[in-house]
Amino acid sequence: MQDTSVYENPLLSRYASRAMAENFSDDKKFRLWRKLWIALAEAEKELGLPITEGQIAEMKQYANDINYEDANAFEREVRHDVMAHVKAFGKQAKSAEPIIHLGATSCYVTDNAEVMIIDDALDMVMAKLVNVMDKLRAFALRYKDLPTLGFTHLQPAQLTTVGKRAALWLSDLKLDYEDLVHLKSTVRLRGVKGTTGTQASFLDLFNGDGEKVKELEKRVVAKLGYTAVYGVTGQTYPRKFDYNVLCVLSQIAQSAYRFSNDIRLLQHMKEIEEPIEKNQIGSSAMAYKRNPMRSERMGSLARYVLSLPVNAAVTASTQWFERTLDDSANKRIVIAQAFLAVDAILNLYLNISENLVVYDKVIAKHIAAELPFMATENIMMECVKAGGNRQELHERIRVLSRQAAAHVKQEGKDNDLIDLIKQDEMFRPVWSSLDGILDAKNFIGRSSEQVSEFIAAEIDPILQAHAGELGVSGEVRV
Repeated sequence: MQDTSVYENPLLSRYASRAMAENFSDDKKFRLWRKLWIALAEAEKELGLPITEGQIAEMKQYANDINYEDANAFEREVRHDVMAHVKAFGKQAKSAEPIIHLGATSCYVTDNAEVMIIDDALDMVMAKLVNVMDKLRAFALRYKDLPTLGFTHLQPAQLTTVGKRAALWLSDLKLDYEDLVHLKSTVRLRGVKGTTGTQASFLDLFNGDGEKVKELEKRVVAKLGYTAVYGVTGQTYPRKFDYNVLCVLSQIAQSAYRFSNDIRLLQHMKEIEEPIEKNQIGSSAMAYKRNPMRSERMGSLARYVLSLPVNAAVTASTQWFERTLDDSANKRIVIAQAFLAVDAILNLYLNISENLVVYDKVIAKHIAAELPFMATENIMMECVKAGGNRQELHERIRVLSRQAAAHVKQEGKDNDLIDLIKQDEMFRPVWSSLDGILDAKNFIGRSSEQVSEFIAAEIDPILQAHAGELGVSGEVRV
């Protein structure tokens, strides 16, 4: 039952998926700690230390059975979370108690486990990111031929297509995907380094045999499913890695923020709407409202994620010598919540992008209000081809355009530039062809082709590589 008397993190209660929350759970963390202790004991035994199969078997027996009450009691006594769990593990696996954590420092379990948790979280982000790309791909292809007003400076500009604009959103995510792939390629464990990173304790255990120490690290890392390890560390893995992680998450948040802002503007224009449920209420007072609340939530969460890289930068830059503990409490909050927020953002992105509603008649109406101005050069050129004077035509169009603009802005009338042109004898040669000249598809350039080419060349190979992960939908919990 929910305890309503204390603060509850909304990332857990409202926004992020259970899967991402479980990834940063105590269960996962402490089970990884025990996995690390078992891997260390196994490798030490293989290399000749007096550790028995029975001790390792007993450790494995309790690998996933965390005795939290014992651990909490020990931590209240010793004020050290790792030693509390060493004692709790030893209380269960009694025969192994003397050799648990042998030669290791706290960061052997904390830092290696944190890297593994982050690595798994990156995989989860990757899976949702490519699913968003898949939804946008379908939308972009579906609407690649549908003309719409382009905007520069938020003012009507040359036409584009609905699908081409979606391709811009998709392009942002492609850049994020590439950065995520690169980040994944840099993931490596802290390894088996000892207290200040010198491996002195392990060198002592193996009577000065440096080759065995090197082999120990290699074997432990392999048992954990990794090959890469930092060549040198202090007590911790480099905190710059956390900064790099948050930068990539920030980039995903940036892309989502841009998308959400565009959808909010388009919904204001009544051209495209995010999905709205049958019984959804837009306003407690204004019952007619259809507010883009999902896009607004995306922006809200994205703004939080955007603020986090500077936090990690400060942490990375203030590490003293081989380590200082002022990173610990900060990391517990920042890393997990950054991933939870991005997870929530991508859930929203999935939900919106696969359920967007396009109002093509409204889009056409907005084009009709602006296209006559954009078509003036085409009209002028056709008149020149028919024997007209370019300079005289230019001046006449300027005058008529000013008249039409005044009708729109000062009198609130529709754009009547075409009617004015149809009444002006100078433009008689093009009267019969005006409808063809004003076909919106004449003003979209290569938008359609660009979408198809971009998707085929740059997006489809990515989606093919992740084919087994596609088909995920986004759930909005509240």
